[in-house]
Amino acid sequence: MNGLKTAALLGLMSGVLLIGGQAIGGKNGLFMGFAIAALMNMASYFFSDKIALAMYSAQPVSESQNPQIWRAIGPMTRNLCERMGLPMPKLWVIPEASPNAFATGRNPAHASVAVTAGLVEMMDQKEIEGVIAHELGHVKNRDILISSVAATLAAAITMLARMAFFFGPRRDDEEHSGGGIFGGVLMMILAPIAAMLIQMAISRTREFSADATAAKYAGTPYGLISALKKLENYSKRIPMDASPATAHMFIIKPFSGSALLRMFSTHPPTEDRIARLQQLV
Repeated sequence: MNGLKTAALLGLMSGVLLIGGQAIGGKNGLFMGFAIAALMNMASYFFSDKIALAMYSAQPVSESQNPQIWRAIGPMTRNLCERMGLPMPKLWVIPEASPNAFATGRNPAHASVAVTAGLVEMMDQKEIEGVIAHELGHVKNRDILISSVAATLAAAITMLARMAFFFGPRRDDEEHSGGGIFGGVLMMILAPIAAMLIQMAISRTREFSADATAAKYAGTPYGLISALKKLENYSKRIPMDASPATAHMFIIKPFSGSALLRMFSTHPPTEDRIARLQQLV
């Protein structure tokens, strides 16, 4: 099912790029949109995880690299993977004080789990286990590819929209007669909104599923419940400089000064998630 969703998402995002390219630059813009769509489709499938990790300056975690973080998350991740029947993912730490985490990759064999330094500092072992189990739930449920693809393509659409401001068509340019200045402005306004709406549709229900998976394999929902409460509280007190294109990937919506992040919610309300977890007790 997620494979079909991914294919549909790639097609939908590509369509937005093609329509947007024509609106910005007419025939030449259409060709440009096609080229960007083809490049983004390939990059989002094979390199979306690397792009997302690089955006947040994530550093690898192993027994030799960031050993302190490894001791906090490495052994428990291995134990959870054994229970879930998953291969061990690559582990990463994001040098960020705000507590959060995400999983990425194209399949369980090429998965990565990233946590912020703030999460490791603020959570106890049971809470960290709940967070890691949630992220591995996304891996087991095969949410990570569609999530990573959405992040990469949303960033591409946003980039195309911004290009409209600088390279939009002129009325006297016959070669760029696709939509005039109005088309460029319209694309600049609507493209980021379209990308975010697509991400919202992807993200909201899958968080409930990953929460339930985490509770099942951690053996209790209490660790994740406590973690979600802390995440909700501390992420507001310690804002995170997160990109709107990747906000849906995190376990909880990263709060920041970005108006776009405040405008759109890519996650169900935390209190609803906690209520569902409490029903599992």
